Amino acid sequence: MDSVRAAYDEVYAYTIGRPGFILQHVVDAFAVQTANDESKPIGVVFGLVGLYLHVEKQFSGRQVQRVHMELGRRKREWPRLQVPEDRGSMTVADVLAASTGPKRDMAINNWCRSVWNAFSINRQTIISLLQEYHIT
Repeated sequence: MDSVRAAYDEVYAYTIGRPGFILQHVVDAFAVQTANDESKPIGVVFGLVGLYLHVEKQFSGRQVQRVHMELGRRKREWPRLQVPEDRGSMTVADVLAASTGPKRDMAINNWCRSVWNAFSINRQTIISLLQEYHIT
């Protein structure tokens, strides 16, 4: 896990200041892909919301951040989502292996897609939650 965390830290630092605030996508993908029984439901929910909006609705990182802020305005109990055995074919290490610039940015998008697809069993729960907040 130390090497995974080191790769995440490096990708995180790389995305600071990148166009479209892609840092948000990195945070969401990592939170979801590394979720475990001790993860807080809010972290998994917000991560999957961000991945859904990015992958399926083409939201920018900034737009996802605004949705997270809207969801956080209301106190509530967040649903426990299903965490599959398979977390996606790509990891943050694959992103780090891509050369900086457009190739790494594309790797981030591919990583998000990979994680979202692995967790798609939760798709309807995420859509219903967003509909409850009138977010599409």
